[in-house]
Amino acid sequence: MKFSLVAALVVVLAVAHGSEAGSLVKRDVQSEVDKITQLIKDMSVTLTGATQDMVEKVKALEVTNTAQTYMEDSRAQIQPLVEKVQAEAAKLQEQVKPFIANIEDQINPIIDNFNAQVRPLTDNVYSQVEPLTDMMGKFFQQVMDQTKALLPPQ
Repeated sequence: MKFSLVAALVVVLAVAHGSEAGSLVKRDVQSEVDKITQLIKDMSVTLTGATQDMVEKVKALEVTNTAQTYMEDSRAQIQPLVEKVQAEAAKLQEQVKPFIANIEDQINPIIDNFNAQVRPLTDNVYSQVEPLTDMMGKFFQQVMDQTKALLPPQ
């Protein structure tokens, strides 16, 4: 795209140069040559920069494609292992289910018994502590009220 733009510009300059050939005798030939030389240098710099940009983009694309290919190859190699591990885990889970059910059957009565013994104790402690917490709450409220009374009015 840039190359075609540069080529079109060179053609336009050549046509313009040819149409003004008769009037070059009157003009300063050296200044025209300098302008054309500078224009060619500028086009060369632009073309070189565009080429370098294109090369860098191609290199980046190659690196991206290489990484993507590596990832796809790795995934293809790992996928069978993942599926095998998942199958083994499912088998192990099926084998362990009866043991877990057996342990639950043995532990649930123990937990129920523990709860039955501890529940009256916690209820008793709560009934004894509740009046104390009520009394402490009232005490702190009195302290706050007295503190507020000591503060100067605002």
